[in-house]
Amino acid sequence: MTTKTRLLLSVIALGILDAIIPLFPILALVLVYVLLERPPWFLGWVQEIYGTGHQAK
Repeated sequence: MTTKTRLLLSVIALGILDAIIPLFPILALVLVYVLLERPPWFLGWVQEIYGTGHQAK
């Protein structure tokens, strides 16, 4: 299974969980974390999916 497929399935699962338990916005918290912290694993995923060779500064 490719990274893109795994990520898509993970986001779908989180979206379903987010809809079942609306008091705890999981996707929004993950988005805020990624935007504020800029974790290196997220950049790796983006580079793997889009095939870019750019490095973080």
